[in-house]
Amino acid sequence: MRAFRDSDNMPARNDIAARAHAFLFSEGGELTHKKLALLLECKEEELGAALDALSERLEGSGVALVRTDTAASLAISKETSEAVRLAQKRELERDIGDAGLEVLAIVLYLGPSTRARIDYIRGVNTSSTLRTLLSRGLLERTENPEDAREYLYRPAIELLAHLGIKNGKELPEYATIAAELAAFEQANGPRPENGVSTDT
Repeated sequence: MRAFRDSDNMPARNDIAARAHAFLFSEGGELTHKKLALLLECKEEELGAALDALSERLEGSGVALVRTDTAASLAISKETSEAVRLAQKRELERDIGDAGLEVLAIVLYLGPSTRARIDYIRGVNTSSTLRTLLSRGLLERTENPEDAREYLYRPAIELLAHLGIKNGKELPEYATIAAELAAFEQANGPRPENGVSTDT
């Protein structure tokens, strides 16, 4: 009977596992079990079984599911970590590019912003750029008190120190540029729910 019940629940478990994989990949960082269950609209015990299935599915893929009692995250597997570390070292030596500068400008002049807001202003998906800026310590990510499903990205202390300012209001032409960005958001109406193009 136990085997029958497990088999009967497998489609639902696999569906939750697939969606959990997508959310963990999309967020690019750690998610608490509570938040992940909220995003997936499932019970925490269902989440546990789905994460077990996801962990098995990822074996040999180069990516591993890292779990604690309260959170889960995707990480590079032990077998591929050295190759990735060397590639990241080379990447960190490169310039952050126009995309990175645009994202930093938005966060500096508009203050803490969600990824959806940044995507909307730039018109492209900024996931990879945000990951780069986070890895370099230029941005930090915090919980959004207004929406548990989103994070807020804000300037890191290291970035402000590098720029020689205490806060965004000390930036050149802060009032003018902040007002122009706010006017752009207001003039273009609500943010679209559909996805946007790939980050560039």
